Amino acid sequence: MRVFNTLPMRHWREAGPMARAAEEAGFDAVMTVELGHDCFTPLAFAALATERVELTPSIAVAFPRSPTILAQQAWDLHANSGGRFVLGLGSQVRAHNERRFGVPWSPPAPRLRDYVRALRAVWRCWETGGKLDYQGEHYRLTLMTPDFSPEPTGLPMVPVTIAAVGEAMLRVAGEACDGVRLHPLCSRRYLEEVCLPQIEAGMRRSGRRRENFDLHGGGFVVTGPDEATVARGMDWVRSRVAFYGSTPAYRPIMALHGLEDLHERLHGLSRTGGWRQMPALVSDEVVRLFAACGPYPAIAAAIEARYGGAADAIEMNFPDGAAAGLQREIIADIRRIPHRFAGFDTDWPATSGQEKAAPG
Repeated sequence: MRVFNTLPMRHWREAGPMARAAEEAGFDAVMTVELGHDCFTPLAFAALATERVELTPSIAVAFPRSPTILAQQAWDLHANSGGRFVLGLGSQVRAHNERRFGVPWSPPAPRLRDYVRALRAVWRCWETGGKLDYQGEHYRLTLMTPDFSPEPTGLPMVPVTIAAVGEAMLRVAGEACDGVRLHPLCSRRYLEEVCLPQIEAGMRRSGRRRENFDLHGGGFVVTGPDEATVARGMDWVRSRVAFYGSTPAYRPIMALHGLEDLHERLHGLSRTGGWRQMPALVSDEVVRLFAACGPYPAIAAAIEARYGGAADAIEMNFPDGAAAGLQREIIADIRRIPHRFAGFDTDWPATSGQEKAAPG
């Protein structure tokens, strides 16, 4: 199983050394999260400090950004890392698009599918020197002059993965993308009963293969040197489950486990500002639905029970002070867990212009 580590984002000088340490510890990828800081700049510093690890935002919000602008950022990160960049995208919810970013909203699944195809049309134009002529439902890109075209890289195309929770977006991931980033509020049951069938349905539409599709498992991993540290980590997860569980968009995940009443109570408190009271409603049993938990000697087995045979990758961050040798040992144990992903299939397609895929 592949293991991702999160980079610090506030102070750029920390990104390179942290990425180098993650690479030396055996992590497969380093990632950023688009919250209060830019998610691309730390990856640039990480690219220059490392040789092997994958570099990815998980995720960058797509719709407030032009596909061409984002294509350029991804291109430069990919070229300067020697082909190690993976573009993680997400739609965000309607309120954030309209009220935080000031962009109009439309059904996100078909729009994100169109966005991914537009990105690839731009990249193909740059790599091959062909004409840019993308005619999509949401994006029409027909102008690209030599002065605004970067040099070909000779590298495979940038892989694209998307965040997905609902069935429509999960199908888009399988149909049009190279991987999926499942939400932290994702249990093994939701992964197996909802996510995998929808992803596989999307793959059947486009002929993509599971072996070339990276399924990032969602959920949380909580570990530490002793049970007290694990308990503190579970309390942090408890607060995240309370927050996500209060959101109507994630009600189906709660409902799958018979937690509709918990969702309604959490949602009610969120509407009245009762944020501090919400975590107390989330039991340890509910936390363990969404998290693999255990001290260092037991965490690899807990991860295999939680994700084995279903997911290809997880995010894992050690508590401060974890020795480098210990990290290498634990990561090596996790990486022995079998998974299906064998590598991205991102050779340049022979077609030009719009990708050939089933409509709708």
